[in-house]
Parts: sequence; C-alpha cells; structure tokens
Amino acid sequence: MNITVFGSGAWGTAIALVLHDNGHEVTLWSKFETEVETLRVSRENPLLGGVKIPNDIAMTSDIAKAAEDAHAAVFAVPSFAVRDTARALRSCLDDECIVICMSKGIEKDSSALFTDILIETLGNPARIASVSGPTHAEEVSRRIPSACVAASEQIAVAERVQDLLMNDYLRVYTSTDVIGVELGAALKNVIALSLGVCVGLGFGDNTKAMLMTRGLAEMAELCVKLGGRKETLAGLTGLGDLIVTCLSEHSRNRRAGELIGKGLSAEEAMVKVGAVVEGYYAAKAACELAKSVGVEMPICSEAYKVLYENKQPISAMKELMARERKSETRSGEERWVT
Repeated sequence: MNITVFGSGAWGTAIALVLHDNGHEVTLWSKFETEVETLRVSRENPLLGGVKIPNDIAMTSDIAKAAEDAHAAVFAVPSFAVRDTARALRSCLDDECIVICMSKGIEKDSSALFTDILIETLGNPARIASVSGPTHAEEVSRRIPSACVAASEQIAVAERVQDLLMNDYLRVYTSTDVIGVELGAALKNVIALSLGVCVGLGFGDNTKAMLMTRGLAEMAELCVKLGGRKETLAGLTGLGDLIVTCLSEHSRNRRAGELIGKGLSAEEAMVKVGAVVEGYYAAKAACELAKSVGVEMPICSEAYKVLYENKQPISAMKELMARERKSETRSGEERWVT
C-alpha cells in the first residue's frame, strides 16, 4: 500500500520505518522544506541518532503531493498542528483513504480529542482510527519489542490498521474504545510531567508510586465520565503508557518536569528539552474537560497551576498531601475516588 506519514519528528519517522519494514511504499512529510532536505541528505533523524532511514522512503514538504494516491494517511504531527494539517488535507485525500491518528494529546484551545477533529474536518468517521500505547520512538525505531492499540468505532477499520502495523517487533491489539485510547494517551503526559517535577524536588520512589496510581485514578474517572471504558485505562494505552512515560529516560514530559522541579520556569524547561512536551498542552485541556463534566482531577489541577500560573511546585505538592481524608474507592462502586 501507499502510505504517507504526516509529521517527520521522532515518532513519525519511527512509524515510517515500521511501515517500510512491512513492505509498504512510504512517504514522510514535513511542513518545513529545510527539515525535509536535512533528512533527505543525512538519511537520519537527529532525534533518533544512529537509525538510518532507507533510501526508498520518499520525503516531501508538498502536502498535496504527499496525499496523492495514498491508501492510508498517518497523523504524527504535534498536538497543536493536528487541526491545521487536517484542514490542509481536506481536499487532497481520497475518500477511501484510511486516516490513522498517532498524535497524542488534546487540543489546547478547544479540549477536543483528535479523532473528533479529524471527523469534523475530513468526515467519514468509518475510516478513522487512533493508535497509542507505550511506544517510545527511540525503541520502536531500533526494533525493540513493543505493543500498542489500534482503536476505531468500526472494528474492521481497527483490524485493517492492525494488519498495516503489526510485525515481529510491534504487536498491535484492537479496540472500539476510541475515547479511552485517546484520553489515556493524552493524560499520562500530564502525570509524567508531574512525576518529573517531584523527582526534580528530590522526592523518591514512594512519591512516584503515589502519583502514578492516583494519576491513573484521575484518568479513569474522566474517561468513564466522557463515555470511555475503565478497562481501557488498565491496558496498554492507560497503565502501560503511563508506566513508560513516567519512568523512561526517553520521556520528554518527565524530563521537562524534572527541570521545573529544579527551579526552571515552564517556558525555560520547554526550551531546554528542545522538543514538543505534550503534557504542557494537555494539562490545560484536561482541566477544562474535567471542569466541563464535573470531575475532580487534583494532580492535573496542580500541574496546571505550576505550568500556567507560576505556582511553586513544593506548594502544589503540599496542597495535594493536605487534601481532605477519603476512602480509596467509592463504597459499592468499582471506580476510584479522586
């Protein structure tokens, strides 16, 4: 199949390599011609040092050319670029082209999920899928065994995406819980950033375990309220992605959080990381979503205050620890209490 990956960052490049390994004709698109030229000449993404890009992976900054004859279009652009990229592709993609969203996050200004943006912009929800899971680009690009979930309202579409991506180092599961898969992918970045702040403050393993567990409770609460399934958050796109993003040396979100915990401002930390930190955008969107449906998310709320209101991280942690006493679960219910 002819498949175009829109977004030539680390993740987009890694997915292009997966698709190439699976025998597809792959085109890698970037909005910036200078970036395309660098990749074309070096055949290496600087974010994936040492991983060579095969010569037969085409590269272009011409979006119409990239979309031409594509049987599948993979979105791997940063969260802030999803809507604009979809708009640019509205008149370019064939009606039968499968649209696969691999961008992770929530749109900051609208709090919209990416599949909702793609359906609104491109129409035909029956051809749209979302893919997520604990899959750092650095490891997928080096063919280290990994797993993810392909979700679509139409199970047949999820299965087609599964067939496109799955191989001997990338295992792909299917789901129809698009909301759960997308929310897990977005919200774990906020928790990982918060955990990084605590590492920067000098806290230890007990604090990490607390934030990951209670963070998962917040994620599940919002997911269920918005129509997703709790069990999805116990799987690869919830717990799995949360673990890898919180604990991995590859995690930009954790790294940015550590810098903030050590005294840098949010803006300074983003610059020093040198790549998009999705948790920064997702924190704002998560708080707005939670407020709109009446869900309390204390960790995400304090993260927002640190990132956008210049609250001191140590003060945020003290407020989390001083919250009213509660049971861990609701009596007679399976859901955690946030």
